[in-house]
Amino acid sequence: MAEQERKGAATFKGNPLTLIGPELKKGDKAPNFQLLAGDLSAVTLESFKGKIKLISVVPSLDTPVCDMQTKRFNEEASRLPSDVVVLTVSADLPFAQTRWCGAAHVDKVKVLSDHKETSFGKAYGVLIKELRLLSRSIFVVGSDDKIQYVEYVKEVTQHPNYEKALGSLREKARV
Repeated sequence: MAEQERKGAATFKGNPLTLIGPELKKGDKAPNFQLLAGDLSAVTLESFKGKIKLISVVPSLDTPVCDMQTKRFNEEASRLPSDVVVLTVSADLPFAQTRWCGAAHVDKVKVLSDHKETSFGKAYGVLIKELRLLSRSIFVVGSDDKIQYVEYVKEVTQHPNYEKALGSLREKARV
């Protein structure tokens, strides 16, 4: 079965990119995925059953916008209730993610790698065909695994709308 390609769905410094996978919308059931934790254990959507999930997707932690995005959500995570989990997903190797988290003092978000299978990227429509990286995006998924908020950032080098994503999260979590 051919994977869906969305040509021009994102840009990098103005140059069009092709995203592989569907464009998810509010109300859709969140697709399952298989990611790797820093210890190489498998992590799936089921791993966070019953939790509200903020999924922050970045191309690479070792770039300025991704660095700031992850640190921002790490800071916010400390003020969220225990039924909320904040995930950062990238195609970086798990070892590089662990090293970056230690250097950046990021310890409140769960950083997960889509390097091995790119199953998250394909399921959530954020795998950049030309780069084999993930396109910047935000997903808020309710405890019922329904998508409550989604933002595909058109220009990969720009920040997401933090306030809208956090507002949606707070509304869902009643914070």
